[in-house]
Amino acid sequence: MMNFAPNFDALIDRRGTNCAKWDMMEATYKVPASDGIAMWVADMDFRPPPCVQGAVEAMAAHGVYGYFGDATASNDAIRWWMKNRHGWELEPEAIFTTHGLVNGTALCVDAYTKPGDGVVLMTPVYHAFARVIRAAGRNVVECPLAIEDGRYVLDIAGWDALMTGSERMLILCSPHNPGGRVWSRDELREIAQFCVRHDLILVSDEIHHDLVMPGHKHLMMPVATPEIMDRLVMMTATTKTFNIAGAHVGNVIVPDEALRAPFRARMNALGISPNSFGMVMATAAYSPEGAAWVDALVTYLDGNRRVFDEVVGSIPGLRSMALEATYLGWVDFAGTGMEPAEFIARVEKQAKIAANHGASFGSGGGSFLRFNLATPRSVVAEAGERLKAAFADMQ
Repeated sequence: MMNFAPNFDALIDRRGTNCAKWDMMEATYKVPASDGIAMWVADMDFRPPPCVQGAVEAMAAHGVYGYFGDATASNDAIRWWMKNRHGWELEPEAIFTTHGLVNGTALCVDAYTKPGDGVVLMTPVYHAFARVIRAAGRNVVECPLAIEDGRYVLDIAGWDALMTGSERMLILCSPHNPGGRVWSRDELREIAQFCVRHDLILVSDEIHHDLVMPGHKHLMMPVATPEIMDRLVMMTATTKTFNIAGAHVGNVIVPDEALRAPFRARMNALGISPNSFGMVMATAAYSPEGAAWVDALVTYLDGNRRVFDEVVGSIPGLRSMALEATYLGWVDFAGTGMEPAEFIARVEKQAKIAANHGASFGSGGGSFLRFNLATPRSVVAEAGERLKAAFADMQ
């Protein structure tokens, strides 16, 4: 267990470190690097727990960086984490290591669909899904989420009507990015039955499953719906949880042996093998010390959420969707009456904040911006003050 208190308030200058979030901000959004605030790319401005840093330092001290071999310790750590944190017991044979979960998504699309097939997304949703699907020559089938009482809900009847029979896969984002929903057991079962009804492979991306706000409980799909293992592919990772996205390591977990075969074939055909640093970092992270660090992190993120929502709620026309999980604030600007170009210009040019444009997440996202809150609280507070100034005429 940890014998220290993580200092999430520490300001770490990431500029000039080949950091996508800060070093690409000006080129992408024209928000100046000198005094802009980067709240777009979904990584955190925090160092990982010391157990992860110590593992990297031990590798550096050894000084030989060869091919990674025995995955027993890594698989044992994954299984320990899933059982102890999420109540899911799995076999080591089910675990495949990919170069992150965007890579995992691409491999699933490649292994289980063919060009021209439809892949279903519940939109708005993480933008990389659609990018990968289209790049592979498959068709994105958007099933829009409904909004009730300010939160996303399923519209299963509406989605049933959209199916044509050409769809082969549904990619689920659980918890939901960008809306921050933690899907209930009943909702997960509805999604599973939708996939059964339309004979879809269900790929459940649960990368944010450890970042759940107090008062909410994430259920992993195999725990909620064990009866659909023959069509279920799970995706999890240490990368979001511990802020080690640059390690490019992810878990694609396929419980059903028959479903593993095509995935294993694509992995072999593409010559994919693990990154040694990523494997060592992930193994160290999935530990009691890592678990204690995550608990402290979630408490801190919940505080950031409160600070951000208070400011957003004070600006007429702006509304934050209730954040149940993730560290991504999803703010609706529809109440301002402004077109996206206008409210985006205020955020980027006046407030000097780089946030993801909602339209990139698919249908239903056009009036929103996504703000990354995984940064020291002083930065969140500063961003809030800048937003208030940029929309001062609305107050």
